[in-house]
Amino acid sequence: MSRANSLQTEQLTDSAYYILLALIVPRHGYAIMKYIEELTDGEVKIGPATLYTLIKKMQKTGYILLNEDDDDRRKTYQLTAKGEWVITAEIERRLRMARHGNAALHQSKEEASHEKE
Repeated sequence: MSRANSLQTEQLTDSAYYILLALIVPRHGYAIMKYIEELTDGEVKIGPATLYTLIKKMQKTGYILLNEDDDDRRKTYQLTAKGEWVITAEIERRLRMARHGNAALHQSKEEASHEKE
């Protein structure tokens, strides 16, 4: 699946996933990048080019919106109801994927131990 189509099918790239997680609470761009880095203990870093490209795409898909009531110079973004639904579904999907991975590892270890017998 191409990255361009991934937002339309409700499956998120890792970067889009972390941006939506960050926007569970409204944040401006720098705060989004900082939150993601802190949440992942530095494992995931999203640069400004990636961030703002994805923000534009997610605004078009209706996942996030620019907070118009913001008096601050910085633009603050927040999740829409659709964005909340998408991030909740994505968390559940990724949890299922992790269970599948654990099951496959467990099964392969069992099969390997039976082959040794």
